[in-house]
Amino acid sequence: MSDGTVATPIFAAAYAKINLTLAVLGRRDDGYHRLASVMQTISLCDTLRIAVGGADRFDCDVAALAQPDNLVVRAASLLRAEVARPDLAAEIELHKEVPAQGGLGGGSSDAATALVTLNARWRLGLSLARLEALAARLGSDTPYLIHGGTARIEGRGEIVEPLPDAEPLWLALVKPLVDVSTPAVFGALTPADYGDAADTEAVIAAIRAENPLPFERLTNTLERGVLRAYPEVADIKKSLLDLGAPLVVMSGSGPSLFAPFRSLREAASLVERARGRHLNVWLCHSVTRAQVQAARE
Repeated sequence: MSDGTVATPIFAAAYAKINLTLAVLGRRDDGYHRLASVMQTISLCDTLRIAVGGADRFDCDVAALAQPDNLVVRAASLLRAEVARPDLAAEIELHKEVPAQGGLGGGSSDAATALVTLNARWRLGLSLARLEALAARLGSDTPYLIHGGTARIEGRGEIVEPLPDAEPLWLALVKPLVDVSTPAVFGALTPADYGDAADTEAVIAAIRAENPLPFERLTNTLERGVLRAYPEVADIKKSLLDLGAPLVVMSGSGPSLFAPFRSLREAASLVERARGRHLNVWLCHSVTRAQVQAARE
């Protein structure tokens, strides 16, 4: 819309993600690392309110993020440049719930949601493949979050293969009160820290066969280095295990940790005990690709 008329605003959910598996396979010639991962969107989400037309405006309820370099603003600018339409305008407000620097893809999901929603509301007709290409310029997780749901991730994050929905899980999710630098985590890797794709392939095989996820294969090769460099994260992982979590896995480059459950009662019980320890914890669940797409319509 470019005639100054503001369309009826919509709310769009920008879901966080976790890595069910994450293996760093080695360093590429361009300096990035080769990854093998299974990602899953979860119910913890940010919310965008988008109205196309009128004056171009962006706001966020976290003052430090209400800036011109926010990924949402950059996503809108990429779309305008892609179709050579600098006149396209949108009023966008962003409500944050996903913690920043948590390994949960919050900013990347905001950007992906903006790309998909503005593409539809501005009636640009760009294909998902073109949106993925734009998303890759905004972050390694962003191409996956164009789709959401369950997916295999390879390359440095730009190769996305949607998978059938994994079994639905409840999750106890904890964000330690420490910020972890993703570049620092990857920069500290040595060849001894590299892994292989065996766990990723085992999880994918279970998903394709519609079998329960093999919890023992939910692993993250970045976790060891983060636990070593940030003792607070290691302490919280130990606390969750001591409180009865059957398994605790780090998401992405951390520091967020999740414990998967098939029973709400068990998940809620752990969350209650974790809150008793004053941990920064959420009770959430997995979200399918169809649910992600529906939340942007």
